[in-house]
Order: sequence, then C-alpha cells, then structure tokens
Amino acid sequence: MKQQDDFEEAVAQTAIRLMELTSLNTDDTAERIVALCHRALTPLGNVAAVCVLPRFAGIARRTLDTLQAREVKVVAAVNFPNGRAPISTVESETHAAMLMGADEIDLVYPFNAHLMGDRLMGARMIAACKAKCGSRGQLTVSLETGVLADPQIIHSVCRTAIAEGASFLKPGTGRQVEGATAQAVRILLEAISERSYLVGIKAPGNVRTLEQAKTYIDMACNRFGPQWLEPGRMRLGTSSLLDDALMRLGVCP
Repeated sequence: MKQQDDFEEAVAQTAIRLMELTSLNTDDTAERIVALCHRALTPLGNVAAVCVLPRFAGIARRTLDTLQAREVKVVAAVNFPNGRAPISTVESETHAAMLMGADEIDLVYPFNAHLMGDRLMGARMIAACKAKCGSRGQLTVSLETGVLADPQIIHSVCRTAIAEGASFLKPGTGRQVEGATAQAVRILLEAISERSYLVGIKAPGNVRTLEQAKTYIDMACNRFGPQWLEPGRMRLGTSSLLDDALMRLGVCP
C-alpha cells in the first residue's frame, strides 16, 4: 500500500507541474482571472500556465508578475471555441493578446472549414497566427480531433500544424460533443515523432481526474521517455484536475 501511495503522489506532483489551468467562459470577470492566477501557485509548487480569453491576458500576466510567478505562462485562446473566425480576426486577437502580455497562443484549428473542403485555410491561419506570436511566443494548435474523426485527416492536419510552426499539438478543447480519444493522442504523438521532436503535446481540455491525466502522461513517457515530462514538452489543460491532485497529496483545495 505504501508503494502505491508513493506512486500516486509522484503522479500527482507531475500533474501539478504540467498543469495549464483554464478559464474560458463568456461570463469571466477580472476577479475570476485573478483568482485563477492565485490558484496557479499551490503549496506544492506552481502549475505550468494559465489559459484565458485574449481580453484577460494582460490582467493574468500582471497578477502573476505581482505574485512573483513569472515562470507561470499566460496562454490566450483564439478562434475559440468553434474555430469559425476569419483569419483577420484571429490575427487581431493574437496581436492584441501578445501586446497585453500573453506568452503563448492556443489556436483552435478551423476544423469546420477543413471538413467543408477548404484544406488551405488551416495552414494559412496557423502561419498568420505564428507570425503574430513573434519570436518569443509559442503556439498551440487545438485540432478538435473528435470532429475531424478520420485518422488520416488528423494525421495530415498534424503535419500541417508542425510544418507551419506549432509549438504544441492539442487533440481538442474539451468543448465539442465529439471529444478527443486516446487513439487520437497516439496519432498526434506519431506525427510529432515523424516530423519534429521539438513539438510538444497537450492533453485534451477535459482532463478531470488523476487517472485520466496518468493515461496521457504514460503515453508521452512511453513514446519519448521521462524527459518529456516537463512543461516545455507536455501540458495538461484543465482546472478541476488540480483539486484531485491536491487531495491525493493531502492538501485541501
């Protein structure tokens, strides 16, 4: 039993270190984002990042800096949640978020346009978004693999995202009915191994329990080794997971 407890504690510690706390609600307020930033600093170490809507990037960055947590990244989600915005809007969102202090951008891939036959819009949007990130900003591409569905399509989109400069691939936002699956994550990992080991991976945006987190941690570790279990290679996009991890470690959320 002691060995099992130690193992769970190790997984929980790893999960906290890789966590990207999110608040992407239409009714979000500045107060809610400030509270999210405070949650990012746990008694057992800071999480990797917070992910917010572009209009809150500035207050998130200022709050974290005030808390002397500059290492916690601010991620701004653009083209969220349905991936339907025109490229010009995505460029404006990205540019504004970076000016306000975002460190990274999370772009929802235009999956609807892709399924309607426009195979070029995705590449153009990723390239345009990457350009607005500048030299310091990292770019995540959220693919909504549950909607894209077909493994060959998912693999092709992964290759496009990597070629256009993605820093991370993410199988989905967690906001679509058709959620990402473990099989989709395997496809992403395969594409990363084929094209560029410098590209990281983010788990789906609906990871809620330590058991779910462990599934994705194990997949990345088995594929690329334990050196991948660091925030520059892997993230767990979630908020509710933090409570579960802290409880397993004996800390009241």
